Amino acid sequence: MTDATAQREKVILASIMAANANPGWLTSDRVEALTGGHGMLNIPVVAVCNVIATELRRGVSPEVKFADAVHQPIDDLLAKTVAVAKAGGADGANAALIAAALLYLCGANAQVGIPAGNRKLGSSARMIAGVSRSGLAAVPTAKMNNKISGFAAVAAVYEAMMKGELSPVQGRDIPEGVGGGVMVGHGALGEDIIFPGMAERGATIGTKAMMDAMSGAGMPSQKFLCALFGAAAILEIIHPDADVAEEYGPYGKVTSAFVAGRAAARTAGLPDKLHVRITGKEIETARLIGDLGLILKDIGGPTVIGIMALDEIISVFEEGICGGGAGPVNPPLGHICGDAVIALMCLLEDGSTEQSVAQALRERRLGFSFDPETAMVAMNIVARKATQICNGPVTDALIMSSTPMVTKALYARAARSYDDLEAGKTVGEIVRAMDEERQLLVETRGSEFLTKAKGKTIKVHFTKISKGARRSSKMAARWLAFDPALDAEVTVGEETIHMEGIINAVIPEVAQGVGKERAPFLTALAPIASELLLAGNVIMNVTVPAVVAAAMGKMSASDAASEAQAAGLISAGIPGTKAKAEAAARVAIDTMGL
Repeated sequence: MTDATAQREKVILASIMAANANPGWLTSDRVEALTGGHGMLNIPVVAVCNVIATELRRGVSPEVKFADAVHQPIDDLLAKTVAVAKAGGADGANAALIAAALLYLCGANAQVGIPAGNRKLGSSARMIAGVSRSGLAAVPTAKMNNKISGFAAVAAVYEAMMKGELSPVQGRDIPEGVGGGVMVGHGALGEDIIFPGMAERGATIGTKAMMDAMSGAGMPSQKFLCALFGAAAILEIIHPDADVAEEYGPYGKVTSAFVAGRAAARTAGLPDKLHVRITGKEIETARLIGDLGLILKDIGGPTVIGIMALDEIISVFEEGICGGGAGPVNPPLGHICGDAVIALMCLLEDGSTEQSVAQALRERRLGFSFDPETAMVAMNIVARKATQICNGPVTDALIMSSTPMVTKALYARAARSYDDLEAGKTVGEIVRAMDEERQLLVETRGSEFLTKAKGKTIKVHFTKISKGARRSSKMAARWLAFDPALDAEVTVGEETIHMEGIINAVIPEVAQGVGKERAPFLTALAPIASELLLAGNVIMNVTVPAVVAAAMGKMSASDAASEAQAAGLISAGIPGTKAKAEAAARVAIDTMGL
């Protein structure tokens, strides 16, 4: 090996190790804050997945039993999972919701037994978490620009109830002394008529109210949350685990919660069946919505980020009914936990190992994501940060899955940066070229994905990506994500149009009824635009060239980081990039001095 080759390899190795020494140096997102539960709760979700995988793989049963006992194994599971969620920054109600939802997906039943000894998963989680019950009216939805609360569903159901339009039979018409007890509760009037009738009508009314309220708040009517809150609203009122007429299903197997879930899911337009990613395990949507509604109405008062965490947990299903962290678009890192839930479900399959799950996760991301490298670096960052709270088989699988891709991506950028700098290119030129390639990759893979999904040709190419579309502030003029100026050429089927000022002009016009024929083209470009506007989630295109330039002695750490940030229009779309790149560059300089 020549001296020049040896020096090249030393710089490359020093740069890779420095850039990846702290996972936070490869993202502009505030991932350290995430470990304290600030902004999102994906770290507690990953930590809880670790605990559940460890406990269930050693034989602990998640079953909620109808037992004449104070304690049972599910209580220990809930105690451990709630504790680790709190350690990751979740408050009591959010910790209870995360623990209950994940245990439910792993086989815990939502409720069992009536009346003495009755147990509900949500209630048990809430009690163990040490929080008070809250009404659904006070529970917010996830934030989708704006957010609403369950009040919309609750108000609509109560209005129908007071008008006499909810129950098929009015209580005043039931003979005195008959209602309110076993003759109705376990008889034909309750089980065959009142309970299922109210469940169907109430869930339908509540779900429709949530859809209308979301739309009225300028939000998309997110189907999963509308159905969930619609079911929960009526389950606060009716006997929530009553047996129902056999026309709904076998006696002892189907309850009023299932009936409510089915009505809510149908009203929202959800598919009848859902399938876990990779494993293909099937679950009835009606049962999922009904059981989660039962959990939600008992869980206490989760906050916006608690419901957002639930949203991401349910991204485990390949139908993509909610959540963004499982792809194909790479969201901010606070949303990244879908892979952990998928890994958990895979690890519980017979014969699975961390290595086999790691391989399956990688293959899924390589085939599914708009930008697989970004997806795998994001997975690696979140998994490594989650180990600060809790190690376990899930984070092991995530790290095993992502590390080879991270290593390959960093090596390719470091080697390219070294060679380009030696050839006389500047850091800015290198960063701009890498970001242009990132844009092309996202446009190409995104268009291919959407073409396959929609069954017709979709092509998206942004002819302009710039800053400061409409604002005069220095902040908006400096960072792409705050005031983006986008023009694009978009093909849908046989028609191609060019749109200018997409975010600052076209979207407001179409939303207000002007030029609505452009709506399908905006729908087509939206996921691809989102991927690019959220590209500060992974900043290796900025960090690595800056680190290499500093390691070579061509620039100071500060100057290299400043130039890289200025050139990284896409990757440096939000503040924070320079500080991360500079910190990594200083480590590389120190390494070269040894």
